[in-house]
Amino acid sequence: MSRAHGVASAFGGEAWAAARRTPVYYPDAVTLEPGADPEALVARIDTVSPGASVKDGFADLDLTGAGFRVLFEAEWIHRAAGVPVPPPDLAWEVVRDPGALREWALAWDDGGGDADLFGPGLLDDPETFVLAGRSTGGRMTVGAVACRSSHVVGVSNVFGPPEAAWPLVLHAAGRLFPALPVVGYERGEDLAAALRHGFEAVGPLRVWVHERPA
Repeated sequence: MSRAHGVASAFGGEAWAAARRTPVYYPDAVTLEPGADPEALVARIDTVSPGASVKDGFADLDLTGAGFRVLFEAEWIHRAAGVPVPPPDLAWEVVRDPGALREWALAWDDGGGDADLFGPGLLDDPETFVLAGRSTGGRMTVGAVACRSSHVVGVSNVFGPPEAAWPLVLHAAGRLFPALPVVGYERGEDLAAALRHGFEAVGPLRVWVHERPA
């Protein structure tokens, strides 16, 4: 998402980070291994612009001294590859053109004012798949974003009724990436829904948000 918005970023030994503010809802840094150096991590991101955030992937950082507070805590989830998924009730598709992406974004946003977050540049990434499910009337009612790596497919931005969304997303992932496990993170009722659909909670994470200049 940062690349689609023209925000440069880099992987380091302990974390991925972007030197300037990332799009709304997306972290400015993500830890890649436990025990990351908090000072070195914070030094790599923009804490002058409001709203900088860090995805603490192992829930083991203390960033309060750098002016951060915990925004929320969640659980990483994992679902093994090859687990059968019944066909969903809704027809599904991979969004491939800007018009359909705009329709998807408006459905995801549900009037929140952030539909512009998903611009056409996202379709240029060969490892990103925007999944959509349509009702019998043709309206997009559920969806998600799937990002493929060599080892897993990460699912995010799941929207719509969970009992309709997860079967569709998992069926699509199984058809598109049959050899890859599905991962992501959820919390609260969304976590409970993911667990009902065959995911396993595999560890905590924490998201920090910056509140004052460092």
